[in-house]
Amino acid sequence: MLMNQVTNLLKIEHPIIQAPMAGGISTSELVAAVSNSGGLGMIGAGYMTPAQIREQIREIKRLTSKPFGINLFVPNEFDANEDKVKSANQLLNPIREKLNLPPKLHVELPSFHDAREKYVEQIKVVIEEKVPICSFTFGIPSKSVVAELKEHNMMLIGTATTVKEAIEVEKSGMDMVVAQGSEAGGHRGSFMNEEKDNIVGLMSLIPQIADNVNIHVIAAGGIMDGRGFMASIYLGAQAVQIGTAFLTCIESGAHQVHKDAILHACEDETVVTRSFSGKPARGLINPFILSLQDCEKDLPEFPVQNSLTQDIRKASGSQNNKDYMSLWSGQSPRLSKNQSAKTLIESIMSEVKNTIGKQ
Repeated sequence: MLMNQVTNLLKIEHPIIQAPMAGGISTSELVAAVSNSGGLGMIGAGYMTPAQIREQIREIKRLTSKPFGINLFVPNEFDANEDKVKSANQLLNPIREKLNLPPKLHVELPSFHDAREKYVEQIKVVIEEKVPICSFTFGIPSKSVVAELKEHNMMLIGTATTVKEAIEVEKSGMDMVVAQGSEAGGHRGSFMNEEKDNIVGLMSLIPQIADNVNIHVIAAGGIMDGRGFMASIYLGAQAVQIGTAFLTCIESGAHQVHKDAILHACEDETVVTRSFSGKPARGLINPFILSLQDCEKDLPEFPVQNSLTQDIRKASGSQNNKDYMSLWSGQSPRLSKNQSAKTLIESIMSEVKNTIGKQ
């Protein structure tokens, strides 16, 4: 149970994967600490430039000789609708005023062409730097990308929020699939269905995916301790991917305000919102989310809304103001602790071994 096909393929001691949290949370120190403790550390590289990726990979290699992986966002076509952008900006400008930011009059919008070019360069760096494991969110890489990565003996992991998505991940040639339950913090990894169709809890999702694919299943969503680990394994997963519990760890790059908010939150304080990025994501509810709640469906899609709110999120963080920050969190914040990544992994494995010993 503790050493299985996934641990063998990923060359790790424990079937615990640190969720690749983009935006600076997955620091080199966190990734290395997880890998050095027998789990799999992951770089959340979705927003990073190719040069930043190369730098972080090399930094991690100086901190650990153990395997680690990287996660990339698969770019999707998007509509930078000018009317929606103008409307969203009118809603955001009063918030900017509260943060002493100038109103945004002219917006430089992201383009799909640029996103695509960046993604191609990211893939190139991952190959050149010989990263052994690569996972993907928001979609499935093209057949040519999958084939190219396979030529370099890379283990590939997809993300799915429904059985349909998991089947497509398997068809694409991926080695494993992350079954992301609705409890998970941060962005939903959905790529086939509307948001209302993919809010499936992890305990329901794992056995359904495990019964319908032949590739290895990794469970993600609300797992914080040995209990969540054991439940996931019993239901058909061969490993777990943990985000929020690592986010509050000492080595995490999350803002201290973000960590403190999770450490003092209750289980009913999270909500799935499009307000920050244009893509559904789970986080702690705050005045920013409440102010845009009634018009969420009219906001621009990802990554347009994400670029519109960037200055607000940055200023809110620099002012230690949690009201307008994206406080991503899963549904089990009460179980979070301020501890080292090593202590977290040791604690989970100790609970697991004690549970097995009692059977």
